[in-house]
Amino acid sequence: MEEKILTKHPDRGKKGVNISRAKYDTVREAILAVVRERGEITFDELGEAVEKKLRGKFDGSSMWYTTTVKLDLEARKVIKRVPKSTPQRIRLA
Repeated sequence: MEEKILTKHPDRGKKGVNISRAKYDTVREAILAVVRERGEITFDELGEAVEKKLRGKFDGSSMWYTTTVKLDLEARKVIKRVPKSTPQRIRLA
């Protein structure tokens, strides 16, 4: 049986989703690698960079998983949104 993880959501009252632990870990490492490389990155740039890193190595919608894992990492205070940034920018917490 495949191991799952219940993700968190940074907005109170919103729930995370159950996803494959292996996919979560893969996307998490890609997100953190990209944010470490760039320091600060827009959400769109993050999605493109993660998709590029995972191309050919990932089964499923990399953008959906990127969004889900990004929200979880925000809720866990691993990454954070840059206040008042438009478009939304992300950096390590």
